[in-house]
Amino acid sequence: MNSRAYYLTTLGAWKEHAGRFAHSHWVTADPLAEPGEVGNGTRVLTLVETDEGGHWALESNIGFEALPVVLAASPVSAGVTAALAGYGVKPGATTLDVAEAVGRLHPLMRHRVF
Repeated sequence: MNSRAYYLTTLGAWKEHAGRFAHSHWVTADPLAEPGEVGNGTRVLTLVETDEGGHWALESNIGFEALPVVLAASPVSAGVTAALAGYGVKPGATTLDVAEAVGRLHPLMRHRVF
């Protein structure tokens, strides 16, 4: 069974694991980044849909920072807050807050329940 989770990583790390994802979307951590500036070292927020083994592999990889479960009241880390400040993410933001903020630019990054 697949589930979705949000991660802060780099584009290169995302590419390395993308083959195991059922679906995935990402936005650069800098909303003003120009397409020509986006390389493997670019920090990205990604929404990954994969099976339990796929999530375990990402969470075990130091190149991926898992955000708290989307409906939990837990705030994201200070590192995530700092990386996504350009989207209006403020200290104390939850994963749902982050999903809504980046969803203004990339609607598929919003949290959805079917």
